[in-house]
Amino acid sequence: MSKKWQITVPGSTANLGPGFDSIGLGLSLYLKLDVSLQDSWEIIHLDDNGPSEFELEQHLLYIIAKKIADQYKKNLPTCRVEMASELPLARGLGSSAAVIVAGIELANQLCDLKLTVQDKLNLSSQIEGHPDNATASVLGGLTISSMDENGIVDTFHVNDINASFVVYVPDVELKTSESRSVLPKQFDRAYAVRASANANMLAASLMVRDFERAGHYMEADLFHEPFRSTLIPQYVEIKEAAKANGAYGTALSGAGPTLISIIPTAIAEGFVATMQANFPEHHIILTKADEHGVQVI
Repeated sequence: MSKKWQITVPGSTANLGPGFDSIGLGLSLYLKLDVSLQDSWEIIHLDDNGPSEFELEQHLLYIIAKKIADQYKKNLPTCRVEMASELPLARGLGSSAAVIVAGIELANQLCDLKLTVQDKLNLSSQIEGHPDNATASVLGGLTISSMDENGIVDTFHVNDINASFVVYVPDVELKTSESRSVLPKQFDRAYAVRASANANMLAASLMVRDFERAGHYMEADLFHEPFRSTLIPQYVEIKEAAKANGAYGTALSGAGPTLISIIPTAIAEGFVATMQANFPEHHIILTKADEHGVQVI
């Protein structure tokens, strides 16, 4: 095992409208860890304000790495970790799932666990509670997943998603727990049938790469967006402007508050410039699907 290595984990978007808790997409926005063995633990965040150090026992990365090491009855070696992230916290871009996947990979490397891809899918989804963001960070690309009562994940994985994505990140946080609190406890049968049909059509459209049709079904969610939309800054305005400027469709990224559009790559630069001019209070990012998932160098 190398004494120094880099772990890179893509962020992700989840749901893409009606694919609630099951569809994920790895994005080319990354969490990066530079790891080196040393005599004591040190976790340092690198950001625009310079490095900052965090309390070890309360840090999610350490908690996950220690949990996995303990689960496999291994002692977790001490190391220095420098973390740099392009993923804003509590914005619906899979920041917590990325740290979970990174923590699993950190334990895998430090303890030489030789985890399989399936192990990583199961462990990350069990910890996250659902497989959408977790599978996308492990595999990259598009993932359509189910997790059974034993925590075993089954995933369809599709790469070569030849479209561009634009995320609209507001300067407000929205905790997933708060966003979940507004959801109904149950739906009537006819409503649930329509909602699940839209989810099926979204998944099928994405798998055959019919992005125009996928965009339509991204905007046809009945499971969560009708109830969460009032929590999201300029939800209606952004969706309408995006469609008027050529987007295939726009949906909440995960639980929000970030929105995400799928657009033709040919219009990408002009589209972003127009949307940024119209919504200057949002940080608007052009990105694409990550093709690799978690990587170790």
